[in-house]
Amino acid sequence: MHRRIRLVLAVALFSALAVTAAAAQEPGADATWNALKPDVFGERAIEESSPLIRLAAPKRAEDAAMVPVEVEVMLPEGDPRTVSKLTLIVDENPAPVAATFTFGGERHDLALGTRLRVNSYSFVRAIAETSDGTLHMAERYVKASGGCSAPAMKDEEAALKNLGQLKLKSVNAGELGDPTKASRVSQLQLMIRHPNYSGLQMDPLTRAYIPAKFVDDIEVKQGDELIFSMTGGISLSEDPAIRFTYQPTGQEIRVDAADTDGSRFNGELKPAG
Repeated sequence: MHRRIRLVLAVALFSALAVTAAAAQEPGADATWNALKPDVFGERAIEESSPLIRLAAPKRAEDAAMVPVEVEVMLPEGDPRTVSKLTLIVDENPAPVAATFTFGGERHDLALGTRLRVNSYSFVRAIAETSDGTLHMAERYVKASGGCSAPAMKDEEAALKNLGQLKLKSVNAGELGDPTKASRVSQLQLMIRHPNYSGLQMDPLTRAYIPAKFVDDIEVKQGDELIFSMTGGISLSEDPAIRFTYQPTGQEIRVDAADTDGSRFNGELKPAG
C-alpha cells in the first residue's frame, strides 16, 4: 500500500516537473511580451485569456511565411459595449505588431482571419479593444521559424506585374472556425496581390536584401459606412488575405489600400456569388 502511494506521488511530482520544464523551454514565455506590451499599449491593463475572444492558429506551422490565424470576438447578449479594435502581435518577430484593425458600426461580435509570418518560435496574440477602452487578449504558441526572411513565392518581375490587384469573394459560414453569433452576417475574403517584402529577404541573384515594401494601409467601406480599416506591417504574409464578417446592406463595397512606397490600390468590388 505504501509503495503504491509513493509511486502515485512520484508520478505526480514527475508530471508537475515535466509541465514546468516544458513551460520554461518556451522562448519568450514572459520576457518578450512584458518588454513589448508597454510599447504597444502603455500601462493599460489587459485581460488575459479573456472569454470574449478566441484565437486559433496551428501549434506547428507548415509554412512559416503563411501561418493562418483566426479570431472571433463575441460580447455577451445585452452587453452595451461594441468591438472597436483588434491588434495581432507575433512576439518574436522583428516587427511584432502584424496589424491593427479598427471597426466601424455597432459590432458586438466579429470573425476575422488572415495569414502571418512567424520568424521564430513565438506566442501569437490577438488583443481586442471594446468601446469602453478595455483590452481582452487570447494567445497561441506557434512553432515556426524563418517566416520573415523566407523568399517570396514569385520573382520580383512577376510580383510587380500584378501588384495591387484586388479580389473579393464570399466565404461560407463556419470556415473561420466554429459558427458563432457572427454567422448571422456574411463573410468575405479580400486578397491584394503584393509581395509584401519584409526587408529581410535576399535576392537569389544579387545576394542583396530586397528593400521593404508592404501593404500598410487598407480601408474597406460599404457605401459610406466603414467596415474596417487596417494598419499593417511586415508580419503580414505575401499577397495579404483578410477574411471578415460584415452586415450586408446591398451597397457596393469599396476598398482603398496603399503600400509603403505610396502606391495606391482601389476599386468598387461586388462579392462574387
